[in-house]
Amino acid sequence: MPSVESFKKRRERVAAMLPVLKAEHPDARCSLDFDTPLQLLVATILSAQCTDARVNLTTPALFDRYRDARAFAESDPAELESMVKRCGFFRQKAKSIRSMAADLVEHYDGEVPDTMEALTKLAGVGRKTANVVLGDAIGVFYGIAVDTHVGRLSRRLALSKHDDAVKVEADLMKIVPREEWAMFSHLLIHHGRRICDSRSPKCDICVLFDHCPSGPKVIAQREKATSRKTKPSSKRATSSTSKRRRTSSAVTK
Repeated sequence: MPSVESFKKRRERVAAMLPVLKAEHPDARCSLDFDTPLQLLVATILSAQCTDARVNLTTPALFDRYRDARAFAESDPAELESMVKRCGFFRQKAKSIRSMAADLVEHYDGEVPDTMEALTKLAGVGRKTANVVLGDAIGVFYGIAVDTHVGRLSRRLALSKHDDAVKVEADLMKIVPREEWAMFSHLLIHHGRRICDSRSPKCDICVLFDHCPSGPKVIAQREKATSRKTKPSSKRATSSTSKRRRTSSAVTK
C-alpha cells in the first residue's frame, strides 16, 4: 500500500479528483430503489452480501405488500422470509427487518429517525446502513458510508491506510467536503465496480491515474510479469542448445 500523505495534501487531491469522478460517472447515485426512508432502510438491510440489482428485483413486491413500519413489524415471519429469500441469509434478514420495524413503532411512531445515534440503536442497523439512509433518504450528513469498494479505493488512492471501515470513514471525513460525503461514497462505488476492480484494476484507462499512487506500480508490475513470460529462461535456452548439439552429433556419426 502506498504511503499516506498529510491531511492537507489528501484534501487537495480529493478536491482535484471530485470533478473528474463526477464527469466520469454522471449517473452516480444510490443504486437501491426507494421512495421513503423506511424503504431505503429495508433495502439496505437486504443488500448485505447481496447485489443491489437483486435487491431491486425483490423490493417492488415487498414494498407493495408492506406499506409502513407497523406492517413490517406485524408481518408473518414465514411470509416475509419467502419474499426476501432471493437476497440470501433470508431468515436473519427477515428477523432484522421485523425487529427494526418493531423498534420504529415502539419508539418513533413508525417514523425513521434522523440522527446517527437513534438509527444505530435500531435492530440490524449499523453505521454504514445509517449513513446511507441519512445521506440519501433524509439529506443529513453524519458520516461517509464505507463499503468494500470505498475501503479498497481509499487505500489504493492513499486516502487512508486502514482496513477497518470506521477508521477509513474517519480519515475520509477529514478530507472530503461535508456536502460531498454521500456523493463521494457513490462515486467510489461506481468507480470500483467499473474500473478499479479488486483483482484486475483497469489502470490503463483510469481517469484517476494521475492522482493515484498505486496506478503506476500496478502498471510496472504487469509489465514486469509480461516481460518474464516472454523472455526464455537461461535453463530452457541451455537445454535447447544441448538438445541441438546431441542431434547434430548423432547426424555426424
